[in-house]
Amino acid sequence: MAIKKNEMYTSLYAACDVLRGGVDPSQYKNYILRLLFVKYVSDKFKDVPYAEIQIPEGGSYDDILKWRGNKNIGEEIDKVIAKLADANDLHGIIAKDFHFNDETKLGSGQDMVDKLTKLVNIFNRPEFNFKNNKADGDDILGDAYEYLMRRFAVDSGKSKGQFYTPAEVSRILAK
Repeated sequence: MAIKKNEMYTSLYAACDVLRGGVDPSQYKNYILRLLFVKYVSDKFKDVPYAEIQIPEGGSYDDILKWRGNKNIGEEIDKVIAKLADANDLHGIIAKDFHFNDETKLGSGQDMVDKLTKLVNIFNRPEFNFKNNKADGDDILGDAYEYLMRRFAVDSGKSKGQFYTPAEVSRILAK
């Protein structure tokens, strides 16, 4: 069954709502796309021999789910992402100078735990079950990135053209 983009966009917006406050809107994508990537590759490639992406022990979205409600959730999300990055040489892509354990952005104590638990739960919704997604040729991660860029180009006070080119313009230029 193919994922419905309107459901995905609604959930992505809900994820943005969770981050409002301490996180600058231009940085929402850093948190959301990393979790979405881990969820996507975990669903698609976990327990698949010789897969394009190897999901190591302790490096899947299921490992993130185990830490919901725990005081160390931010630190543990960082560890899961690091394990996935190590196994697939993805440093600089998903494991950059950016952390889920950043108290200046996500709050501290129970506030951080609640915020990250809500964020993790959003990507555990049925519309984010990529295991049986049969949308061949559908760029789910690209669509999510484009949605976030389009959405927050306007909210950042910049014109979209300063750091985002709409897909329609790109297609016209390519033709």
